[in-house]
Amino acid sequence: MPSARAHGARTRLPLCPRGGRLTVALSLRSRLLAVSVAVLIAFVVLTGLVLDRAFRDSADTAQQARLEALLYLLMGSLEVDADGTLHLPAQLPEARLALPASGLYAAIRRVDADDGAAVRAPTRWRSPSAIGVDLALEALLEAGERRNEVRTGGDGMVFRVLTQGVRWEIGERPSRITFSVAAPLAARGADVASYRHSLWTALAAMAVALLFALVLVQRWGLRPLRRLARDIAAMEAGEARRPGAGAQPRELAPLVDNLDRLLAREHALVERQRKALADLAHSLKTPLAILRNAAPDDSLPAVVGEQARRMEDIVHYQLQRAATAGASRLAAARPLAPLVDRLLASLGKVHGQRRLELVNAVPVDLGARIDEGDALELLGNLADNACKWAAGRVVVSAVRQGGGLRLSVDDDGPGFPDGVALPQRGLRGDERTPGHGIGLAMAHDIALAYGGELSFARSPLGGARVSVWLAEC
Repeated sequence: MPSARAHGARTRLPLCPRGGRLTVALSLRSRLLAVSVAVLIAFVVLTGLVLDRAFRDSADTAQQARLEALLYLLMGSLEVDADGTLHLPAQLPEARLALPASGLYAAIRRVDADDGAAVRAPTRWRSPSAIGVDLALEALLEAGERRNEVRTGGDGMVFRVLTQGVRWEIGERPSRITFSVAAPLAARGADVASYRHSLWTALAAMAVALLFALVLVQRWGLRPLRRLARDIAAMEAGEARRPGAGAQPRELAPLVDNLDRLLAREHALVERQRKALADLAHSLKTPLAILRNAAPDDSLPAVVGEQARRMEDIVHYQLQRAATAGASRLAAARPLAPLVDRLLASLGKVHGQRRLELVNAVPVDLGARIDEGDALELLGNLADNACKWAAGRVVVSAVRQGGGLRLSVDDDGPGFPDGVALPQRGLRGDERTPGHGIGLAMAHDIALAYGGELSFARSPLGGARVSVWLAEC
């Protein structure tokens, strides 16, 4: 059966264009390094910001707790005379309150009131540390009222001010006394600045160490890819036959395996083409010798016609062998049932005068990694041969078997004679009669290209069954 592909029109993609260079915008190493640096910088910055915020919050909380404790100490230390004069002991509850500009300040304000009414005689007390500090601490709050504020002094310094209002009973006269304590905001203090310096210095050193470790890990992780690149370069230089000798990482093993299969397939294809050319030259010797020695009589046109047909069959057979694609795991699985439908429709027209029943018994969901031209040539030769010998029925079937694919063509004809042998390589092409041996020889060679075999058996229909088992399909 004629091939569905034009002989000699096969196109192969080389591993690398001759004289060309494969260029990429960014290497894998550069990409990984760029991503690693970006992630590392983001991690270090976010970590630093979180730790800095946590330390500032902790410092603010601790400062509030200290100011609140000082507020209660002042309340406990305050004494008020009958005339309303405020007295604090010479030894203040916090030593820094007696040191000017010590960073801790306090003030007390008293206001007499009749049931919270008009103010009469205000009395104030400021800690010695507050002398010269431009910060308003004379707030007046209602009894039980508390304020926690952040204020800016006249010199631009930011303070945290904690103020508490209480009701103080002096005899029968009630008074409102407001206690105020203040300190520079802890979040902007020297302790926080020192912590920030230490934090960012440590994080920068950690980032450099991690970046160095990432580079080392990256070099180690990409070593199999560099080794594979060297193996391919050695193959291009003719110093090696296959890539990836030795154990491969799990992620690279399928790539190396497929590359190895691709190279083996290309090598086998070249070998088949070389053998096909040798066989073609050998097979054409006999017909040419007959033509050269034919006597110039009336039988010469018949001899020429017969030998021309034989040479045409031989050339077709050898070219088909050379063009067989063979198995490839890189190819996608194609459904077989539609292909068999097309094939049987063509054969129905060729053998239409015989009114044969052509049956497609291939499951609809069955697919195989087989070249379309190889499939048409293989099944076409077997089905065409079955149609020539069938009495009225031909069945094409397929099934998964033994890790491969088994294709079968059955007919209800006389069957093959006992002891039929497969056509073997090395026989001359003129020893294969057209219409029988050539087709089976083609099917046999295609089966070998897919790691399979051709077998003959008695068909359930009563005739012959030709089965082809394809291992790599």
